[in-house]
Amino acid sequence: MASGIPTGSIHDGNGPVLARLRAARKRYGKLEALRGVDLDLRGGELLALLGPNGAGKTTAIGLLLGLLRPDAGTVELFGADPQDIAARRNIGVMLQDASLPPTLKVGELLRLTASYYPAPRSVAEAADMAGVADLLARPYAKLSGGQQRRVQFALALCGRPRLLFLDEPTVGMDLQARQKLWVAIRALVAEGCGVVLTTHYLEEAEALADRVCVIAHGRIVSEGSVDALRARIAVKQVRCSTALRAADVARWPEVAEARTDGDRLWMSTPTAEALLRRLLSADPALGDLEVRAAGLAEAFTELTDAADAAASQREAA
Repeated sequence: MASGIPTGSIHDGNGPVLARLRAARKRYGKLEALRGVDLDLRGGELLALLGPNGAGKTTAIGLLLGLLRPDAGTVELFGADPQDIAARRNIGVMLQDASLPPTLKVGELLRLTASYYPAPRSVAEAADMAGVADLLARPYAKLSGGQQRRVQFALALCGRPRLLFLDEPTVGMDLQARQKLWVAIRALVAEGCGVVLTTHYLEEAEALADRVCVIAHGRIVSEGSVDALRARIAVKQVRCSTALRAADVARWPEVAEARTDGDRLWMSTPTAEALLRRLLSADPALGDLEVRAAGLAEAFTELTDAADAAASQREAA
């Protein structure tokens, strides 16, 4: 490790803790954006920090980056104050809104950013990882929105970060560019880098996250693996090929929702076993039967709806 850069990682049995919030609170006037949040960021793990707009995600990240100071609680970045320059050299950041010199070429931006770090990646390596090697001679302002996002990703990689913050990284990218970025992110995590991802694309979090933290109304309402989060939700999804009509099945007490999806019937149900028995009884010839747990999107919706209801009850009390 380069001299002057803290090695401060706290081992808790699950991998090195690179940064943490403990009982963190932050208020803006009458609005309490964070209400005693505990959160660990670990090396070799991608944490998806999810929540509706105004939930507190941006505030939590602002505290971890040293852009904000907590009103109460503690914030650590590699065992140091997040505003410590040596600690900050260990992070890479790709924010949703980035203001970069529009006339500089991509290669110039990468060289400039790399100059701030003691042991940076080469321009070629950072560009190759982000898929922008063919853009090095192009002025930043002449790039499409998706290309600019890929350049911003390359800039975040320049300093060989041990902890990478990605805020809506694939906004504006086409499917092929998104998938290439996913490959690069997985490679970084495999090398031991910690990654914090905020995204409104829940399929992106489902595909990448080792751990998901859902925040709502300034509180963490769920934290765990994608599978553990999905398992908390009772609703299952059932698909099959059948002569039964969606309008008729939707009236069954076992069915929360029913619709036709192409040539198949799609149903959601909190009582999958009972629904399967009724389906087979009503149509012994049905086929292509598939049952699966709720996806991350359904789990996220149920958790945030419950958090909204709890917040309304607190306000009414």
